Amino acid sequence: MRLQLAGLRMLDDQQLRDWCKRLDLGEKAQVMIQQIRSSEPARRVQGRRVNVHGCFPSLKMGHTIQYESLTNELSAIYLMEYYEDDVWEYWDQPSSFTLRYKTKAGANHGHTHTPDFFVLRRDGAASEEWKMEDELWALAEKMPARYVRSENEGWRCPPGEE
Repeated sequence: MRLQLAGLRMLDDQQLRDWCKRLDLGEKAQVMIQQIRSSEPARRVQGRRVNVHGCFPSLKMGHTIQYESLTNELSAIYLMEYYEDDVWEYWDQPSSFTLRYKTKAGANHGHTHTPDFFVLRRDGAASEEWKMEDELWALAEKMPARYVRSENEGWRCPPGEE
């Protein structure tokens, strides 16, 4: 459950329609965005032995945002909340979806994935997963079809982009 706060600065319905029209988003994308915006997080974040979890009181979003990591996710929240002017909305633990890709051995693999955030930016929207660079290199070694380093684009997840 999200705790509601004063100071809401999210897009209103007309601004969202105008944004979708400007980006030429199809009906399927618009329905998905509306579903994420109107739903509770897909899951509650969990504290484990190696991480610290909590809730950040976002004035931009008008409610609390969950995080599962002080070094990654909370840092991402601070960036989106205070420093990245192109971020209009960011939603924690949005709808889950299935990632399908080939394992290193070539076998088909699929599993349900819940991203850290779904972010609406001035020029687009995307699910975002925040990880440390050294962790990404190790994951890319284990799952080269899932974690891909691109010179121009940074880290990518081709099955997530699909």
